[in-house]
Amino acid sequence: MASQKNTTKKEGISSQSMGILQRPHITEKAAVLAEENFYVFEIESTANKIEVKKAIEEYFKVDVENVNIVNLPKKKIQKGKIVGSKGGCKKAIVKVKKGQKIDIIEK
Repeated sequence: MASQKNTTKKEGISSQSMGILQRPHITEKAAVLAEENFYVFEIESTANKIEVKKAIEEYFKVDVENVNIVNLPKKKIQKGKIVGSKGGCKKAIVKVKKGQKIDIIEK
């Protein structure tokens, strides 16, 4: 039996790289960074820099220069006697080569 690659039929993107990128992180700060070829994405909590770089290059068809990862911790929330927590997330700040661009809204 031949081994079967785990890819989608539309664009040849592996489902593993689709699972790493959860959503773009769209804020005012991210919009300012996008002007300087930095893009911010929320990623899976187990992802590392190498996996994020491969996923971005494969999905958006751009060349990635640098990847920085930020872990945001959970925050405690208290309303009266009820104590809970606001979930943290893991973000990747990706620098794309000069002259290339990622259209986040279109994808």
